[in-house]
Amino acid sequence: MTMPKDACSWAIPLIFKVLMVLFLLPISSQTLVAQQYSDTDLAEKIQEFKKDIRGPYKDIRWFCSDGSIRAPKDPCPEKIGPGVQHARYKDVVEDIGRKNGIYLGQILAYHEPADFWDPRTNFSRLKQYQIDQYLRTVDNGWINRKGQFYRGSVQAEDEAAWGQAFYREILSREENLKQYFFLIRNSMKDIPYAEDENLGQEMRSRSKVISDLLPSFMDLRVKIHSSPKPADITDVERFLAQNRNSLDPELTKQFNGLIKVMKEFHRPFDMNSLSGYLKKLKNENLRASLTGFIEAHSGAEDRPALIQGSSEFMWEIRQGLLSEVSPSDRLLLLEISLKLEEVIFRYESDWNPENLREQLKKICNLGLASAASGYLEIWEWEQLVSALTAYEKNSLTLEELTYVLERSRSAVEWSTSMFKAHYEGVSELYAGFEPLAHGFVDDRIRGSLVLQLGRAVGEFGDYIARESNLVNKVMDLRNQSSVRGLNPGYAMGELVVVEGLKEEMEVSSDKIYVFQRPPSDLKPVAGIATVAEGNLVSHVQLLARNLGIPNAALSDSNLEGLKKYAGTMVFYAVSNKGNVILKPADQMTSEEKALFEVKSRKEEKIAVPVKDIRLDVRKVLNMRSVDASNSGKLCGPKAANLGQLKKMFPDEVVEGLVIPFGVFKMHMDRPMPETSGSYWDYLNAMFREADEMRAAGTPEGKVEEFQLERLKTLRAAIQAMALDPDFVRDLETGFTSVLGADLGKIPVFLRSDTNMEDLKDFTGAGLNLTIFNTVDREKILKGIKDVWASPYTERSFKWRQKYLLNPENVFPSILVIPSVDVDYSGVMITKGINVGTEKDLTVAFSRGAGGAVDGQAAETRLITGQSDLLLAPAREIFYNRLPETGGTERRIATFEEPILNNRNKADIRNLATSLREILPRETESDYKGAYDVELGFKDNKLWLFQIRPFVENKRALGSAYLESITPVIRKDKVIQLSTKL
Repeated sequence: MTMPKDACSWAIPLIFKVLMVLFLLPISSQTLVAQQYSDTDLAEKIQEFKKDIRGPYKDIRWFCSDGSIRAPKDPCPEKIGPGVQHARYKDVVEDIGRKNGIYLGQILAYHEPADFWDPRTNFSRLKQYQIDQYLRTVDNGWINRKGQFYRGSVQAEDEAAWGQAFYREILSREENLKQYFFLIRNSMKDIPYAEDENLGQEMRSRSKVISDLLPSFMDLRVKIHSSPKPADITDVERFLAQNRNSLDPELTKQFNGLIKVMKEFHRPFDMNSLSGYLKKLKNENLRASLTGFIEAHSGAEDRPALIQGSSEFMWEIRQGLLSEVSPSDRLLLLEISLKLEEVIFRYESDWNPENLREQLKKICNLGLASAASGYLEIWEWEQLVSALTAYEKNSLTLEELTYVLERSRSAVEWSTSMFKAHYEGVSELYAGFEPLAHGFVDDRIRGSLVLQLGRAVGEFGDYIARESNLVNKVMDLRNQSSVRGLNPGYAMGELVVVEGLKEEMEVSSDKIYVFQRPPSDLKPVAGIATVAEGNLVSHVQLLARNLGIPNAALSDSNLEGLKKYAGTMVFYAVSNKGNVILKPADQMTSEEKALFEVKSRKEEKIAVPVKDIRLDVRKVLNMRSVDASNSGKLCGPKAANLGQLKKMFPDEVVEGLVIPFGVFKMHMDRPMPETSGSYWDYLNAMFREADEMRAAGTPEGKVEEFQLERLKTLRAAIQAMALDPDFVRDLETGFTSVLGADLGKIPVFLRSDTNMEDLKDFTGAGLNLTIFNTVDREKILKGIKDVWASPYTERSFKWRQKYLLNPENVFPSILVIPSVDVDYSGVMITKGINVGTEKDLTVAFSRGAGGAVDGQAAETRLITGQSDLLLAPAREIFYNRLPETGGTERRIATFEEPILNNRNKADIRNLATSLREILPRETESDYKGAYDVELGFKDNKLWLFQIRPFVENKRALGSAYLESITPVIRKDKVIQLSTKL
């Protein structure tokens, strides 16, 4: 393994809770979900274990190599062979494992390595072991609060021997290092395999325990967590001396323990301590590399050089692991890598750049070390390295420096999202019964170099903000440069801060929400800000952009800082350049208050044209017989536009059937059971009564409550209605003649397609139902009624009611197309969004079917005529494949390779060129805007599934107020990198 002297200059050419339990369970266990313990039951058991002197354990036994189990005083006889002694789990602990897939108090020597290294379960037991270790450190032993003193329950030497065997086994397979490098290396911080301690984690955990018991210690805890320095020891000792008389003996003991760990952590690192690995390494080249590193940095006081050297050697280790075939050497190299990460973590705060060049160099080396640690995949680092090595130049323009900042932020965000992708699931699973589990992912990030990288990038961001006048004003948050606008707009309302993943939650249209990750079926809100933005072209993001809902991305620490403002009225604005204002409503200027003066309903809302609608066509149509001219008349835009695409790109579009508006209206005109009129009469009576209630002064909330209750009744009635026999026969004929198989013999998608989608000023993306990959005849027929009922769901109705003048005139058609089991799928917008130009393309792809549209953390790119820029890599662990038997098959992704290859990107460019040239001519349209296209690839063949106009909110884009808060930036301003910070 060879390495250039400066690695950073080396540009290398190369649902939710239950569903989460399902994802973490083996297939055979999923049938037991109905018998699960509830979160309340589990929380009670946790408290019982904490008080039990044996914790989660029943008794201690010898486990002999022949499979026999013997009493603690009756060890395994020599003729049987060696055994191990440890505790057995309580019966209830075993039962929880069987029914919930939750494994408490795991003893490694009790299990086979395959139980922990099981990709089919997304390594559930391994990750649960890690979160268990975290909870023990932050909660005084957690379920082993008393059980940790149960002598003989766990034998440290047996656990370490298990760990050695475990890692040698998984490191013997090259594909594990390629696909699961992050998880392997990160788990080594928790699984014992050598006599070592994770002092940084213990220091953070002890300081957290103290601050939880003593809030006045919080400032010191924050400092210890974010920027640990030797001077912290004196600060903690001083704090202890000043408060000793008021502390109980247990808290005093905690302080003494913390000080001891801090002294050990900050003890100067002896480079010669790495010499012990020289005798263990079998590979001569590795021994030579390690010898050179030790000699170069022994006794050196130059911290920047030490950090740079450590990051380069870590990178050399990561790249060289695959060429080294010995599992034992691979384990030793990973151990060295972890030690070097600790060196950088310890001494980073001693590197205080004096000028811009040094700051950029520090960011580059911390980024390299993060990639070497697995927080970025190798190919992802290759996308960033050219920008992060810009410090080699003498000067850069402000525009060039801003680009370096954006790529530096990417390094932080992509690294952070790697932790979340792997650990958020298990964190949320445990948080249901143990709230402390919410801190697990944050602790993993804080225990890594991502913390220091984020702070260095934040300091650089503050400099760029001052130079460009692009300054955020977000309450009193620290590190405001990590807040960036996504969609322009402004709003006023109550601030709601949502921790964790809340897929099903009630939201209000007059409130502003800060999410860790927004729900995929978000109902109307006044404004949003998210830590995990998902991707730029998800349905939630497109709706926000279309409707002028301000939207911004922020960091975990920003979210934490906003929690104290939850419940207060705030003003929120995002400019066209992406700077963000969030302040108390009582600090609004007169200009800002004027933005919210009452306007008439007509001025604020959009009317849906219905004068040309054709309700007389009551036959199932071949999709080939419709085109864009039929949109909003015979059927919705999905079917009309896909029919148009079928004419233009016959080989890239599947065959299809269209169930037009007239079939829906025919069924709605039939008598509705238990009423005096038809389904349609019932619907229109509801709207008339609602208008009468408003006229009588009934509060809008009560009117909405009345409407939703009536719609619930209507929805159930539609789902229960009998389908017209002639229609069913017509559908059967269409399946046979057009789709080539009998109804019930071919998997299809049923896509809702209303006349209220893709309007000039309202997209309606993702508001109604799509039935995935259905084969069964009865399920297809039931699915048709479910799709017809979906416009009357609470979410769909609320979006329409808020933004449309005549939401009562909704007519759903249905597009029926055969399933394509794509390898990956996504969305293309034929313009740059937030970055790029009108000529560029923004694409987002996820593995499997249904990619990107539901807010997945998708691979997002800006594709230009000759190049492409990775805006974000995929970070979605789970994805769907479409089996021929119907339904979906959940699979687990890895991230070691990008989703899109060069051939795919060339096909996307060619498609965009054709659409821009041919579609306006074929449709005789004067539309000049961008298109929103859903597509996928199967064996590198492109398939088209949908096209619609890309609708942006012109009121937000052209707002005089938003223009007024958008600074004029001198992009060509030249800045010397020798400039003092």
